[in-house]
Amino acid sequence: MPTVRHMAALRLFALSALVVAGAMSGTPALADDNWPAQPIRWVVPYPAGGGTDVVARTLAQAITPALGRQVVIDNRPGAATIVGADAVAHSRPDGYTLLTADTATLAANPSLYKKLPYDPAKDFVHVGMIARFPLILVANPNFPARTLKEAVDYARQHPGKVNFASPGAGSPHHLAMELFMEQAGIRMVHVPYKGAAPAVQDLLAGQVDVMFLDLAAGQQNVLGGKLRALGAATPRRLAPLPQVPTIAEGGIAGFEAYAWQGVVAPAGTPKSIVTRLNSELVKALKTPDVQKRFEGIGVEAVSSTPDEFAQYARAEAERWGKLIRAKGITVD
Repeated sequence: MPTVRHMAALRLFALSALVVAGAMSGTPALADDNWPAQPIRWVVPYPAGGGTDVVARTLAQAITPALGRQVVIDNRPGAATIVGADAVAHSRPDGYTLLTADTATLAANPSLYKKLPYDPAKDFVHVGMIARFPLILVANPNFPARTLKEAVDYARQHPGKVNFASPGAGSPHHLAMELFMEQAGIRMVHVPYKGAAPAVQDLLAGQVDVMFLDLAAGQQNVLGGKLRALGAATPRRLAPLPQVPTIAEGGIAGFEAYAWQGVVAPAGTPKSIVTRLNSELVKALKTPDVQKRFEGIGVEAVSSTPDEFAQYARAEAERWGKLIRAKGITVD
């Protein structure tokens, strides 16, 4: 029969084996038992000050007290979110690195680029959705069409004469317009810009005719009469713009398009940590303060389970990937 000394030695040996196994895997053994023990880095693949940045900072501030550690925003803009995504994909899966992953990161980039430094299907674990940016079709005030039907008729009567702006080739705004043209049976000329700001500036100046713009960037110009809203790419009319019909109401049945985003972590992050992060994000997204902040910038707060987010991202990748390949859209 083993002695007490032998039993103690066996327990020490087993514990040592766990520690060694953890070290060999690159993740500290039982690291999630006292998580978080240090600040958490949340990578935002866009510049500071934009809608994505505001969403992340609002949520980081909301979940910090519950986690007991500071959630620090790290802006890593560049290359359609690839810079930030690459950094997180190759970070340690210890629960201390997160990423805002959006339509580009998980759904469009795999089809737009021949080669990516990250694999959205293998390099990340989904934590949860956090937001959707409703899109609206807007026109400069000098554009002759005042309604969606008139705009479609005008484009049909003037093939190749109407142009549309986007923040860049392959952006959600560009892809939404490609889908719109396909369903409406029209063709317009794409004028890509390096970001939404210069695109909106030229739209306001009448240099381009129309574009899809997210509500966060467009509602003030619409409410101020500087841009004409032709339709909302949402199932229901938008609360800030109740006078604007949906695109489905305008005659393009079933049309819907969003710019969306969620949170991911490096693949291999312990499930217990992912579950805790998801729980805190869901709680934060339901608070009046967060919802009011989001509504103020034209963003919808959207929560989900990790599995729901993974399924949604896969469906969106299939949807937009099919369109990208059919239209031959590429950025490299």
